[in-house]
Amino acid sequence: MLITISGPAGSGKSTVAAGLAESLGYEHVSGGDIFRDLADDRGLTPLELNKRAEEDDQIDRDLDRKQRDIAESRDDIVLESRLAGWMAGEHADFRIWLDAPLSVRAERIADREDKSVELAHNETKERGKSEALRYREYYNIDIEDRSIYDLALNTARLSPDGVRAVVESAVNAYAPDDDEGQTPVEGVTYEF
Repeated sequence: MLITISGPAGSGKSTVAAGLAESLGYEHVSGGDIFRDLADDRGLTPLELNKRAEEDDQIDRDLDRKQRDIAESRDDIVLESRLAGWMAGEHADFRIWLDAPLSVRAERIADREDKSVELAHNETKERGKSEALRYREYYNIDIEDRSIYDLALNTARLSPDGVRAVVESAVNAYAPDDDEGQTPVEGVTYEF
């Protein structure tokens, strides 16, 4: 089974994806780790790489192509990134969207990256705007469209263990034989 976990920076998707993958015995593939590694390799912060990606669309396209290739060719994985649900498309068995208010996400990021909450807030807000513009331009994806997701959850309302429990419960309750049809991913142009 291919499970995707999507959401903005600081929503808890990496934490939940890693825990879910471990409990299911699946591989965890993180788009965020790939992106941060790419930024580090270039001596940039993720925000700086995002800015470069506004000028060089191949940065996003390479990462997204990799996600799409993984979704097409592998099974028993939890694929996690902002666009995982969109990039996996029809190959995903279960798509999850995690979110939290910007103020909560900024606090989480500030703690994780050892920076001020104000800086994390400003960077996260700017990063989100930048990404939304690129996703629309490259693939015709409206990142605010949640209609393709099987489960959407505000992670600010529960503890990390509570979020994981809700997600695990939903995934464990999913029975492919009883599936009456997922929402199709339509209108996306997969041109890498």
